[in-house]
Amino acid sequence: MMNSQNTQIVNLVADIGGTNIRLAITDKNNNINEIETYQCQDFPHLSNVIHHYLKEKSLLNSKVNACLAIACPVDTDSISMTNLPWKFSQKQLKEELKLNSLTLINDYTAIAMAIPLLNDQQKIKIGQGETVDKQPIAVCGPGTGLGVANLVNINNHWHCLGGEGGHTDFAPVDELDVKIFQQLKTTKNRLSYEQLLSGYGLEQIYQALVVINNEDTKNTKLTAKDISTQAIAGTCLICRQALSQFCKILGSFAGNLALTTGSLGGVYIAGGIVPRFIEYVKNSEFRERFETKGRMSHINKQTPTYIITESQPGLIGAAAYLNQICQ
Repeated sequence: MMNSQNTQIVNLVADIGGTNIRLAITDKNNNINEIETYQCQDFPHLSNVIHHYLKEKSLLNSKVNACLAIACPVDTDSISMTNLPWKFSQKQLKEELKLNSLTLINDYTAIAMAIPLLNDQQKIKIGQGETVDKQPIAVCGPGTGLGVANLVNINNHWHCLGGEGGHTDFAPVDELDVKIFQQLKTTKNRLSYEQLLSGYGLEQIYQALVVINNEDTKNTKLTAKDISTQAIAGTCLICRQALSQFCKILGSFAGNLALTTGSLGGVYIAGGIVPRFIEYVKNSEFRERFETKGRMSHINKQTPTYIITESQPGLIGAAAYLNQICQ
């Protein structure tokens, strides 16, 4: 699209994590094009990688509207990334790159904003329940941590309610939950859901089960990927037990989200961990724990649950956010 002075207008979106940064161009229909992925460690500053991308795409002289989804709080001008040494001022970044507009959103805001745009090929349904149009949506994602966000529809526009729901207190439900809780409390002052529903969390569940089952403590060095791989292959009983308990705890947590926000629009599981073992989740007690909520079980039985399989929800959500504010 061109303005009267023939300056190209470009909508730039980014999904910035602790390891990778993905940059792309979007249009008014939220289509994502020219996706490039860079290693954050290869650049001294965020401005360097964005400048590199714009130069590579011959867009340095364009009128750029940018929406950057970033894995850290974005409510002040000064930004300090949680898992990177990058620190910057939003105002200075805009000036340095000569951007027409700059909007920063949390990475889970972006993922949440993508959900209404996902089709059946970009998500997999787990269990029963049917989506109710324009009703609240919740999303959580075990990964490096446990991201949580909620969407509400107001006047046909989706608005994201962020927060730190992953840091709420872990509540044991069954006997094995209690044993894991008691074992982890020997070294932790407090247990949040994030300390069990993350890569590190799966490792902690496994380590607790090694002690509970009186196994050789030398076996506690497995990574989350090792644990899930051996659980799926059936080559390690403790790994299988750990992954099964992980799925149950995730079901309980997701069910809590559904009750808290009345998420009849669905509860979605994002993040890099769960899509690796979707069939395992389907055959686990995830959905049973999601639905088992006493007198309120009827609400969760009608609330659908999905696993997001789309590889770029952050870019799609950033595009949706940018297009909504530019309307």
